[in-house]
Amino acid sequence: MAAQLSQNLLLAVPLAPLAGAIAAGFFGKAIGRKGAHTVTILGVLVAFLISVSVLIDVIGGARFNATIYEWMVLGGLKMEVGFLVDGLTAMMMVVVTFVSLMVHIYTIGYMEEDPGYQRFFSYISLFTFSMLMLVMSNNFLQLFFGWEAVGLVSYLLIGFWYKKPTAIFANMKAFLVNRVGDFGFILGIGLIVTYAGTLSYAETFAKADELAKLTFPGTTWMLITVTCICLFIGAMGKSAQFPLHVWLPDSMEGPTPISALIHAATMVTAGIFMVARMSPLFELSETALNFILVIGSITALFMGFLGIIQTDIKRVVAYSTLSQLGYMTVALGVSAYSVAVFHLMTHAFFKALLFLGAGSVIIGMHHDQDIRNMGGLRKYMPITWITSLLGSLALIGTPFFSGFYSKDSIILAVGASQLPAAGWAYFAVVAGVFVTAFYSFRMYFLVFHGKENFRHKPFPGEHDHHDDHGHGHAHTPHESPWVVTLPLVLLAIPSVLIGFATMAPMLVGDFFKDAITVDAARHPAMAAVAEHAGHAVGMALHGFATLPFWLALSGVVVSWFFYMKAPHIPAAIGRTLAPVVKVLENKYYLDWFNEHVLAAGTRLLGRGLWKGGDGFLIDGLLVNGSAKVVGLMAGLSRLVQTGHVYWYALVMLLGVFGLLTWQLWPALAGLAGH
Repeated sequence: MAAQLSQNLLLAVPLAPLAGAIAAGFFGKAIGRKGAHTVTILGVLVAFLISVSVLIDVIGGARFNATIYEWMVLGGLKMEVGFLVDGLTAMMMVVVTFVSLMVHIYTIGYMEEDPGYQRFFSYISLFTFSMLMLVMSNNFLQLFFGWEAVGLVSYLLIGFWYKKPTAIFANMKAFLVNRVGDFGFILGIGLIVTYAGTLSYAETFAKADELAKLTFPGTTWMLITVTCICLFIGAMGKSAQFPLHVWLPDSMEGPTPISALIHAATMVTAGIFMVARMSPLFELSETALNFILVIGSITALFMGFLGIIQTDIKRVVAYSTLSQLGYMTVALGVSAYSVAVFHLMTHAFFKALLFLGAGSVIIGMHHDQDIRNMGGLRKYMPITWITSLLGSLALIGTPFFSGFYSKDSIILAVGASQLPAAGWAYFAVVAGVFVTAFYSFRMYFLVFHGKENFRHKPFPGEHDHHDDHGHGHAHTPHESPWVVTLPLVLLAIPSVLIGFATMAPMLVGDFFKDAITVDAARHPAMAAVAEHAGHAVGMALHGFATLPFWLALSGVVVSWFFYMKAPHIPAAIGRTLAPVVKVLENKYYLDWFNEHVLAAGTRLLGRGLWKGGDGFLIDGLLVNGSAKVVGLMAGLSRLVQTGHVYWYALVMLLGVFGLLTWQLWPALAGLAGH
């Protein structure tokens, strides 16, 4: 018999981090630095332990779907706080709380000298609460609350160093771009409420077939297609899909721990989670799936290209995140939702590891982030080196590592898809394997091997003379303290093993059976995955003979040769392909387009509405115009209001005469006729 999930225990999962956030935020000065990190880490630890317990019960067959609190009822529309806990939710709960716990511990070392120490712990704990409310929701109202809450807290975290102009620009950019996506998201929710008459997931999914028969008013478009595309536009903003991806690289202006928490494991995967949760709706629209497939494949390939020319260690990892989010989106597009979520999980561990590893390098380099100023760090930072190597091997899909199982499953699924866009998507994800391996190991070799450029800094940056920690120019890199390296080791373990251990139950078993819906007859991608996913060892051994493995190996070898043996070659290629490099350096000119076309056009439209609409129409015609009309009428009235009795008597007589004439005129006209 399946264990019963306790409502009170489930409530403790989001509320424990919230309590820590409140304590550190409101009472940070009173409890001090040690008190702030103790209460927040304790809150997240409690949430993690309960989440693990819930996951074990869910594996045993336990489920939970109930209202926790009824906020209000409008007609037949119920607005509630409720939890839905199944395989998808339980997995997300464990991933979110584990990565958050690692980030909390890591932050003790990374932010030890920062004056905003307590505030930072409050923010990251509040973010954990928001993300848990999102993934545990059983209705669209709570989903939207969590969706907006993670956006708000990410704004606070990206702009944490609020005296830094680039950080303020980055958090405003993230906020505005996400508002574009969220506008589509709330339109999609609005269509569901309008036509399904409910905010509940279960009730909406029960009416999915009815919704699939309706057309959007005034058009021949299918309502379900419009709804799904609107929902996915929300995912494009939150999960940084082309062209709404522009905020994520700039968000690296925030402290490194939030890069790992928000932009690798949690916030940016909210869109992937949402589409997987909405699979009963998306399965009914091939148009929406094709749209998702095209957007995901563009993101997967073209964002990877941008990673090749980055010199900031965090931005290399950021563009890697964009590319891998594209892979997840491609899997959603071919109806391989469980594969997308599987890659979400494996990616969360090794990408958080890479971000935190980059942060450890930044600490060792006294906050110099230019990979061209590094080199040879392997002997100075052995723990950071080995864990970063493991994370990089997982990222490029090395057989037996977690990233291999999820990434190869995506490639298998796309290859088996029958959607019109599948051919292009297959090329994009296969070519992306080489690109990923090349930029990942370009960073790895430049940081940990080769010449020790940190001794003379060929590319001095903003921290050349004096950095945030008060260090001068001359220094020797050093390994980070244990509160930094311990999370690296703990994240490296699942980065290697989690794919091997969980692939079969997630992709072949029934772990997601009641969370994800797939029309296998129309979308056969999962059948191709199932042929391999049941045998982890066999799949890995077979992987050594497949094209993706040789492309990944080629990427590693080429990057080693280019940057360790013949650095003049990439320099010569850069000069030869200068126009292409310029396009990449300007990030396909999307920022320029947004600033000079969209933003300028918006300002022009706003000025036109202000001067033409507000100034001329409202103030000029309606407000001032009505006043002038009243004044004109008053002026005319003054002409006949003389104040003389004889004038009023004359007007009265003329009025009586006119009235009598009007009344008697028909009779007089009749007499005249006779």
